[in-house]
Amino acid sequence: MTTEENKTSRNRKRKRQRNPKPSKEEPIETTPKNQNEKKNQRDTKNQQHGGSSAPSKRPKPSNFLDALRERLSGGQFRMLNEKLYTCSGKEALDYFKEDPQMFDMYHTGYQQQMSNWPELPVNSIINWLLSNSSSLVVADFGCGDARIAKSVKNKVFSFDLVSKNPSVIACDMSNTSLESSSVDVAVFCLSLMGTNYSSYIKEAHRVLRPSGMLLIAEVKSRFDPNNGGADPKDFVKAVCDLGFTSVLKDFSNKMFILFHFKKKVSETYFLSGLLLVS
Repeated sequence: MTTEENKTSRNRKRKRQRNPKPSKEEPIETTPKNQNEKKNQRDTKNQQHGGSSAPSKRPKPSNFLDALRERLSGGQFRMLNEKLYTCSGKEALDYFKEDPQMFDMYHTGYQQQMSNWPELPVNSIINWLLSNSSSLVVADFGCGDARIAKSVKNKVFSFDLVSKNPSVIACDMSNTSLESSSVDVAVFCLSLMGTNYSSYIKEAHRVLRPSGMLLIAEVKSRFDPNNGGADPKDFVKAVCDLGFTSVLKDFSNKMFILFHFKKKVSETYFLSGLLLVS
């Protein structure tokens, strides 16, 4: 072998050492470096969140718990609502005195129910009061959060089974502390509940001045005779028999009915001053 051939052979060996051929047992890596880095980042992120790369369809824990609480609250409200319709006012008063938290549960459920109504009956009553003189004295029977008192300039006596603030008077609504013939307007907004609700209307008659107004808002389903409810005509007659005259029956709302009554005035006069007495 010539000297030139020896040099050429040595050069080939050096070249093979610098650039060895890949082994069949070690396949060529074809994935670009940046793609591997992205995959590693995704794997690390999934491990940190304790899940796979597929998106989770489970609701967020907070939303799930909120929905669960709402269902439980709705069930408690229905249970308490039925109890209030099937016991007397005194029994309801004693019940909430023993466990005031039940009153909070009831009103939480009540507010959730009302949030689904397109129009609230209390707003209709507030609008009526705003359209009349602010000098009218009002008795709100079953006031709840005393929204009427907060929304008008009138003097308002707010009554309910439990007092959650100083402006609300806790009592059996068939026996309030008001003087006879001392108010101009008596309100029952979704509050004619209990087996003795007629005694609430009698109490309203007692405290109303002659020609005073009785405003009643009730759930429409309570006055559906085809589904076990009362006949509205029978209800109006029963109220009139307690000393009132029917002024308005408004069935236009899908959720509730409005009744307006006026206290009848006795035709007895005192000759000395022609003083009307109720």
